[in-house]
Amino acid sequence: MTEPCDLSAVEARALIGAKKLSAVELLESCIRRTDAVDPAVNAMVARDDERARTAAKAADAATAKGDKLPALHGLPVGIKDLENVAGLRTTYGSQLYADHVPAEDQLIVAKVREAGAIVLGKTNTPEWGAGANTRNAVYGATGNPFDPMKSAAGSSGGSGVALATGMVPIATGSDTGGSLRNPAAFNGIVGFRPTPGLVPSEKRPLGWNPLPVLGPMARTVPDLCLLLSGMIGDDACDPLATTVYGRNIRRPEDFARPASIDLASLKVAITPDFGFAPTENHIRKVFAQKVGAFSSLFGAAEEATPDCSGTDEAFEILRALSFIAGMYEKVRDTPQMVGPNVRANVEEGLRYGPLDIARALKEQTAIYQRWQRFFEDYDVILSPAVTLSPRPWSELYPAEIDGKPTRTYFHWLALAYAATTVGHPAISLPVGLDDHGMPFGLQIVGPRGGDAKVLAVAAALESALAGDSLTARPVPDIARLMAAPKLSEAPNFMGFG
Repeated sequence: MTEPCDLSAVEARALIGAKKLSAVELLESCIRRTDAVDPAVNAMVARDDERARTAAKAADAATAKGDKLPALHGLPVGIKDLENVAGLRTTYGSQLYADHVPAEDQLIVAKVREAGAIVLGKTNTPEWGAGANTRNAVYGATGNPFDPMKSAAGSSGGSGVALATGMVPIATGSDTGGSLRNPAAFNGIVGFRPTPGLVPSEKRPLGWNPLPVLGPMARTVPDLCLLLSGMIGDDACDPLATTVYGRNIRRPEDFARPASIDLASLKVAITPDFGFAPTENHIRKVFAQKVGAFSSLFGAAEEATPDCSGTDEAFEILRALSFIAGMYEKVRDTPQMVGPNVRANVEEGLRYGPLDIARALKEQTAIYQRWQRFFEDYDVILSPAVTLSPRPWSELYPAEIDGKPTRTYFHWLALAYAATTVGHPAISLPVGLDDHGMPFGLQIVGPRGGDAKVLAVAAALESALAGDSLTARPVPDIARLMAAPKLSEAPNFMGFG
């Protein structure tokens, strides 16, 4: 039998329910794996093993009594270090909160606990999630499990690495410019950006802002759906998650497992760049090879993209507004304690006036309407998840792609924020390795509100591609990581991502 920590979440949950695996056995396996490989990658940055053990024993007692077991019963979960966990150090990757221990769980943490999950620990993130390279001045860098000196992406990089290495079967993440999808692509796991409001959040300073969302991460699509079912729901704290009063329109049972779908019934659009993203030539080549290997599975597949003109400008302005709302006072009052990415976003936002903001909102609306017309003809869009192959985490950000300068520190995330800008659901699915031996992620973008369709397509494609080494999910060499040097001994380990 494989190590329990290597089981899928769906497999482990079924075994726990059948009393063939205990929650304690699964947790101890995850703890052993974390102890063995985390020194090489630095993904799990705060833990409370004894509290987790107490929860696992309680889960086993409930199983023994024959209680009705919730969806995530007995499954260890990693919580991104942007999300408050009562009694567990939560830093947001910020020196300002290096010793912060919240008194209460954030809503999303309370929900996954209520669904039966056991919090193993906090996963690393760049400062305040500002950056797609997981490195901060509190915990240092997180290394990619396929090459620890390369980036795990971000801002949910710790979650991505913890999943890829078997530390946990499920983990939480969040996404504005691809922070669920980029780490999924770089680490060979699955990350899903849901429609804004599907997963409620009480922490957005601009409650009606659809750019930042919370979402699930896992090793497989069915595992991801299982976690998603424990995260979603209507909640009055989130204006985007309460649209029909008195009626629950976000039902966990609708997402607990992916629906079946016939890929041959679908018409898909294929694009390497959405017409504007600075996609690396190497990624274009790999994407064409991967898609060429499976495009015949669809009823029709053709190169096409919605008109995304104006996306860079609109996203840059609207993202900067979010940072002003959440970070302005911190930058103003303690600039020496705030990293360059956060400062850059706030400083950029302060340069914009009312006319700039109005134009950005107007442009966003126009882009959204063009996307709706596009989806009258297509079921989903396929693209690379990320514009480039993982680079060293010592780089603050990719300043150039194929020799051309990037316009901002997050410009390399354009493939991801194309979908963010219009609020469409999108998933990153691992599809083998690129030509540098690093994981390659395929992005599947669905229509407005088409979360179930995206998950169904991803699950069907995952199943169809699992038997081909060119396209199957890659798995890191755990034995090599166990023998690797401590990442904390690497030069420039501490810093901002």
